[in-house]
This record gives sequence, structure tokens and C-alpha cells, in this order.
Amino acid sequence: MTNKERTLHVLVLAIVLLPPALPAGDTLKAKILTALPPSQTIALPLAAQAQPVPPLTLEALIQEALANNPALQSAQRRVEAQRAIVPQVKTLPDPIVSVSWMGGLRPFDVMRNDPSSFRSVGAMQQIPFPGKLKLRGQVADRAAEAAWWEYERLRRRVIADIKAAYYELFYLEQAIEITYKNKDLLEKLARIAEVRYAVGQGIQQDVLRAQVELSRLLQRLVVLEQQKQTAQARLNTLLYRPPDSPLARPAPFPKAELAYALDQLYTLALDKDPELQGAERLIEGSQYALNLAGKEYYPDFSVGFMYQNRPLMPEMYGVIFNANIPIFYKTKQRAGVRQATEELLTAQRSRDARKTTLFFEVKEQYLAAKASEELVRLFSQAIVPQATLALESAMAAYEVGKVDFLTILDNFITVLNYETDYYRELTNFQIALAKLEPLVGVVLTQ
Repeated sequence: MTNKERTLHVLVLAIVLLPPALPAGDTLKAKILTALPPSQTIALPLAAQAQPVPPLTLEALIQEALANNPALQSAQRRVEAQRAIVPQVKTLPDPIVSVSWMGGLRPFDVMRNDPSSFRSVGAMQQIPFPGKLKLRGQVADRAAEAAWWEYERLRRRVIADIKAAYYELFYLEQAIEITYKNKDLLEKLARIAEVRYAVGQGIQQDVLRAQVELSRLLQRLVVLEQQKQTAQARLNTLLYRPPDSPLARPAPFPKAELAYALDQLYTLALDKDPELQGAERLIEGSQYALNLAGKEYYPDFSVGFMYQNRPLMPEMYGVIFNANIPIFYKTKQRAGVRQATEELLTAQRSRDARKTTLFFEVKEQYLAAKASEELVRLFSQAIVPQATLALESAMAAYEVGKVDFLTILDNFITVLNYETDYYRELTNFQIALAKLEPLVGVVLTQ
């Protein structure tokens, strides 16, 4: 027998208009069965019954969000752009081809019998100092890796946000359903109190208290409906739909299991946290940039070839060799090394700060998950069953006149609150695991 069935059973027993001291015999059981309410199934239109709306599935929502998220698409394009830089900076500069002539305005025109006129063709290739191209490629490669980890961070965050919004909507749907069912049962209790008061077997306080509790349930429904609409708007926003787009009811999900200890989660986070991994790639890139800045003290070279033709003279060939001299190293190369050093230290401090924050975030969500998991166990195995038994016991005592109507009403409200709290803690548990997933890089929820 479910908690709802037990509660309904207890409330049906209250449909006894005889004095509380009267023993419940076969005649009374017949009256109770006669007074049983009809089925609580809500009648739907024929069209709705013929075409039931399939429930929301978490996997479909995640795929839709990943496909439509513009920030994620932008980050992915940024990764591709960064990767396209790597072969560019590793390649030699474009060679320079020169064409020149002297002696006339027309191309390659020279003045015959004038040895001062000429026409020539040359080519020049710049060659950086050995090691510079490799270092530039390594700097760009680490920047591309850091961009990929930023994309991965956004992707995981989108998935975690979708899961959190999905679980929150699931909780609100369950809380509303529980409240509506209990509202119907509480209305029966209120009618019982009114009938007993009308025949002189109850007091007015019972009637007023039942009406007050019924009004409180209506207030709770108003708040829950508002929260549900907000949760739907949130989920639609994450899916990049209009906020008022209709959403089906979330499908039930199995409770997850936290199979990792806190130390294991710390280890996973150090290896797989996208922000920390991105910071590590930036440190590596900054170290390569520092090495490259040290290479700037060495000159780059240029090698060229030239052909020249002059009238009345034999053809001439020449080779050109150039090298830049870094004589302004005090204000240029030295400043470049200082800049690269500061950027390396900045990246290292950012990595250390992220590590400290990461451990806090992991522990925060771990403790939240463990607390909610324990509360879920207590509610399902102890609190809700005990509260239901207390309600049944109070009902039995009421039948023999040992407790009053208000005691039954208090126990009824207690069962309602505990059932709602169960789903609240179940949702909190799932959300805590969903928030852990981006940090540790492991799927913890179904």
C-alpha cells in the first residue's frame, strides 16, 4: 500500500457520522464502503486520450540545448580559429620577389649602348633564428588547447544547467500533484467536520481549522504554480525557445548513486576540471612564450638571389645575405622577456587560485549531495512511513474518542509536508550531482 493509499484509507475511515465511542462493526464498514469517493483519475478530452503527449526526456533536452546554444557554437568556432593559427606561425615568411629596371619608362626597357641602364630580377627569403618557428607553433598550440578546454567548460555547464532545470521542474510537478491530491482529501475532512458540527458531534473550531488548512493549501498551490512557470521559462531559455513554449511533463528518473569518496572526487577534479586544465595549458604556452622572448636576442636572417642585365656587359648574378642586429635589446628584447615572465607568473597564480576554488566547489556539492541523500533515505524509510502510521494511530484513537479532530488534522498536514520534502531532497541530491559533473568530468546522474 502506497503512502497515498494509506492516507486515503485513513481519511475514508473518518467518514463516520456515528459517535466516536460506537464500535466499528460490519454495518459501519458498509457505510464506509458506500461513502468511498469515486476514482481520482482526471477525465481527459478524447483527443488528449487518443494522442498522449510524450514526457520530457533528459537526453533529448541536452541534445537540443547543445545543438542550439550560440555561446557554445561561438566557443567551438573560436577553437577552430585558434587551431588554424598554428600552421601559420610555424611556416616561414613569404619570400619577396623584386623586379627593377633603369633606362626607360617601359617595363624592362634599357638604353642601348648605355652601361648605366639595367634590368634585374631578385628573390629574398627571411629565415628566423633556429627554434623561433617551433616555439611560436607551441605557443599557438597551447592557446588552441586552452580554447578547447573553455569550450568543454561551457559544454559541461550547459548540460549541468539543463539537468538542474529538469530536476527542479520535476519536483514542482510532483509537489503540485501531491498538493492537489491532498487538497481533495482535506476537502473531505472539512465536510466531515461540518457534518459532525451540524449534528452536534463536533465543535466549530474543527470546522474553522479545516477551512484554514484548506486555504493554506490553496496558497501553496498558487506559489507552486508560479514557481513551475518560472522553471519552465528557465528550461525554455536554456533550450533557446520562447519562454512561453509549452513543455510536457518530465519523465521519472532513477535515483543516482554517489559512488565516489571525497578524495576520489578531488583527484578526478585535478585531472578533468576544464578551468584547471585550461589554466595548465596557458602556463605551458606562457613558458614557451618566455623561451621565445629569450630567442629574440638572436638575429633573424635573410638570404636572397639577384640577376642583373646591362647593355654592353655580361650578365651578372649575386647573392644577398642580411641579418638584423638587436642593438636595442635594453628597451626591446629585455622588456619582452620581462613581459613574458610576468604573464607566466600570472598564469601560475590563476592556476593556484582555481585549484583552491575547485576543491571548495567539489566539497560544497559533495556535502550537499550526502546530506540530501541521507534525508532522502530518512524520508523514504523512516519519516514518511512513521508519519503515516501516526496518522493511522490517531484515526484509530479518534474512533474511540481518545483524540480530537485537530490531532487528526495536524497529522494529515504533517504527512503532506513530509511527502513534499522527500521530493525536494531527492531533487536537491540530483542537482548537487549535476553540479559536480562539470568539475570532475564524470557522469554521476542518469
